Amino acid sequence: MAGGCWCKWCGVFFGDKRIDMTPAIHRRLLLTRGLALSAAVCAAKPRPVHAADAPAQGDVAAKPAPARPAWPVWDQSDADGLVAVLDSGQWGRLGGTRVAQFEEALRERMRARFCIATSSGTSALLTALGALNIGPGDEVILPPYTFVATFNAITASFALPVFADSDLQSFQIDAQQVAAAINDRTRLILPVHIGGTPCDLNAIGRVAGEHHIPVIEDACQAPLAEWRGQPVGTLGLGGCFSFQASKNLNSGEGGAVVTNDETFAHQCYNYHTPGNPRPVPSLGRGANFRLTEFQGSLLLTQLARVAAQSKLRDENAAYLSQLISEIPGIQPAAWYEGCTRSAWHLFMFRYDAEQFGGLSREMFLKQLREAGIGASSGYTSLDRSPHVQSLVDNPHYQRIYGSDFMKRWSQANRCPVNDQLCQQAVWLPQHVLLQSRSQMKRIAASMADIRHRATT
Repeated sequence: MAGGCWCKWCGVFFGDKRIDMTPAIHRRLLLTRGLALSAAVCAAKPRPVHAADAPAQGDVAAKPAPARPAWPVWDQSDADGLVAVLDSGQWGRLGGTRVAQFEEALRERMRARFCIATSSGTSALLTALGALNIGPGDEVILPPYTFVATFNAITASFALPVFADSDLQSFQIDAQQVAAAINDRTRLILPVHIGGTPCDLNAIGRVAGEHHIPVIEDACQAPLAEWRGQPVGTLGLGGCFSFQASKNLNSGEGGAVVTNDETFAHQCYNYHTPGNPRPVPSLGRGANFRLTEFQGSLLLTQLARVAAQSKLRDENAAYLSQLISEIPGIQPAAWYEGCTRSAWHLFMFRYDAEQFGGLSREMFLKQLREAGIGASSGYTSLDRSPHVQSLVDNPHYQRIYGSDFMKRWSQANRCPVNDQLCQQAVWLPQHVLLQSRSQMKRIAASMADIRHRATT
């Protein structure tokens, strides 16, 4: 092209002079150009509507739907960190520094003695259960209101998952049902802090202590949540976190195990990496669940934003809870007395169709989406799912436990309270809480307007 040239590496036109660049500069320019193009595209998109006040009933449908908040949040610091890892040539944790730096930063933030980063939240759970040598014949208690990964982490070792029913008000595992599920085969209690709000750790801790059973907290949705001022994940033997793309702290995929127990920390480290480098006896089991330096770099820059984002979620969730609690038929998830902070990975509430003139939850959700509010119905009954029920006929489980036992296991695992919860639950994702206060007013006004139209 006359008067200039195109870079063969990244398609940039450089005016009148040909510019020689090293591959490292090409990589940086390519990434920077991508950032600039992304920023330009974002600038061209309509931004969210920030009304000064809540719209009056009947006016919500006429308002333009706000643009969905961008997630994940990132800037040039994320890009610079990734390029630095690329240029270093040290892309894995062996020989790199970013993963170790992140482990130290997360350990301090969680006020834990040890942190082992893993490739996902699921692999964090697999690591914790593997370090405890959970296996065939062992029973692990878990809630039915959880992502399937909690269940899969148990069955990966051919242990037996035992569901303890949900508490309808809090959405969390019912500690009384945990106590009722314990027998001489119970090896582990695996509660989940659903939505980022702590379950009843005092009650579960008492049950676990009475029976000398360890507790591993599935805190995959709950970084920065607190129980009596202490970060969750540190109140049992250990806690597992997820950094999957939807999570409050994310690197696309990633996870971590935190603990205050040195022996358990070494066992987790040995399980998550080949070679058994830490000074504890080998269990003869292991995997490769290491986090990469690219993920470690992203998590370091993302971690720097977590405190401010969490504060905004706290403020907006409290305000939204106050507004929607005044709407008949809307009941925000309750907190236990010991809960001093939620991570607000999900804003959860129950919907009572009778208070909305018989309007089904599906139609309620449809009308919220038409108003630009991305709500969902959340989990279905995990204990009744085809995936869980297929365990009954799994040949390995039949060989270990017997066909008749597996049929009895299926029947005993029914959770009627959880069935009711799954029929009533509504979720708002965490990034909704990163919007302005006027948007919280708009969400509440939309719900009130839907009820007004359904009951008149």
